[in-house]
Amino acid sequence: MHSIQDASKRTPVLTVQQLQIQHQQQLLVHNLNFELHAGETLALVGESGSGKSVSSLALLGLLPSQLQIQGQALFQGQDLLQLNPVQLRQIRGQRIAMIFQEPMTALNPLHRVEKIIGESLLLQGHSKAETRQRVLQLLQDVGIPQPEDKLKRYPHELSGGQRQRVMIAMALALDPDILIADEPTTALDVTLQAQILDLLQSLQRSRQMAMILISHDLNLVRHYADQVIVMNKGQVEEQGSVEQVFHAPQQAYTRELLYHDFGQALQVEATQPLLQLQQLGVKFPIKQGLLNRVKDYFVAVEPLDLNLAQGESIGIVGESGSGKSSLALAISRLTASEGKIDLLGQDLNQLSEKQLRPLRSEFQIVFQDPFSSLNPRLNVEQTIGEGLALQKLSASEIQQRIDLALEKVELPVSFKTRYPHELSGGQRQRIALARALVLKPRLLILDEPTSALDRTTQRAIVKLLRRLQQQEQMSYLFISHDLQVVKALCQKVLVLKHAKVMEFQRTEDLFAQPQTDYTRQLIQASQY
Repeated sequence: MHSIQDASKRTPVLTVQQLQIQHQQQLLVHNLNFELHAGETLALVGESGSGKSVSSLALLGLLPSQLQIQGQALFQGQDLLQLNPVQLRQIRGQRIAMIFQEPMTALNPLHRVEKIIGESLLLQGHSKAETRQRVLQLLQDVGIPQPEDKLKRYPHELSGGQRQRVMIAMALALDPDILIADEPTTALDVTLQAQILDLLQSLQRSRQMAMILISHDLNLVRHYADQVIVMNKGQVEEQGSVEQVFHAPQQAYTRELLYHDFGQALQVEATQPLLQLQQLGVKFPIKQGLLNRVKDYFVAVEPLDLNLAQGESIGIVGESGSGKSSLALAISRLTASEGKIDLLGQDLNQLSEKQLRPLRSEFQIVFQDPFSSLNPRLNVEQTIGEGLALQKLSASEIQQRIDLALEKVELPVSFKTRYPHELSGGQRQRIALARALVLKPRLLILDEPTSALDRTTQRAIVKLLRRLQQQEQMSYLFISHDLQVVKALCQKVLVLKHAKVMEFQRTEDLFAQPQTDYTRQLIQASQY
């Protein structure tokens, strides 16, 4: 880690003074000031909607024109806030690059990895051969094994961790002076989080690059930043070196962010079974040749058995690419699988799509990335009410149910007219949850529903899920890489690694006596 005293003697790479961002009468960011030096990491920390991402987007001129921006952002003798679009284009990517929070929405789904990373190099006049070499080198730098194999892949053919690495490679292609990393690890499992941040730190050292790390996770920031700015509703709550902020936090808000006890999972008496999986396995065909014949199969989940009782919650944990999401998609019949999925006495794998439709309201799935799972053309009211339209309810009943669902996820009814792009990450996740809850399902499959949320919002969502489990006897299959959240919500835990079940036991037993080294590593990594 770099010393801040040394940094203060050098000229800053970026100086931000009295940055203020306003939308009509609402102040989104108020009086933000900082200096950033070469090779130094500044962390912007705060809850969802605190103004972290908006501040960084303002520096690159990426905010909508209806926002009023005041202040100064001096970079290489220029004020970034005064530049026109042509001048900003010379800086974006080349001098200041950005890694976005959700790689699946930031990477072009129609382009292969080689084109995604190499595009900016080709535009700079590099030859195709030079570009290919540089792309392979970048993929190697960001720790992707067998980079040649990945060149022809599309984003959907990569795991979450690989997509994030491709995005880092894309950002580093033109050797920027400043890298803005907006929640670069939220959607990744704990072991991958550490790998990605170690990687960013080593790349930063070798290139003497400055970094602005935007995160809601203070405990993560502690290991990787030099300076910290804690933001709350657009205001700077606290600012200083990592040592100052962590060892002697001045504000109650900072102390609240540092505290992350999620409470205890409920004690549940096993009642009648709700879901029984028998030898459920998932494999995808690998097709080759002119005739696209199946040459082999990629096993995503090896056959497994699992019983879930009414009102019980089972956590499914494992690293990126272990088969967690494939299992969730198989259970909800969104991908083909072999074996038996017995829900309420019916084998879902034996039902046609038409027979399955009436049963779909009994089980709902909440996806990891709410931005891509919510229709951008529908407002909140239409999004939540979509499933109710099929239930022959009156207009007033539908309104009541929508209002109740919003209340359950602790959002104001006034949000009904908003669209997904007008919501913060935490609010979008609550809407995705409300959309599932409005149908009163018996089983909720949650695929990383809290990974992109700040600790305070995570705590609120976990508390909310616990309450629903208690009041409505709802059952959960809770997929997560965050073992602290799993511990607070689930009665049992299933650990997956490379498609295989490593262990399956009661939560307290798993934490007290993990049976495999792999589980021990996961538990260790989750306790920073």
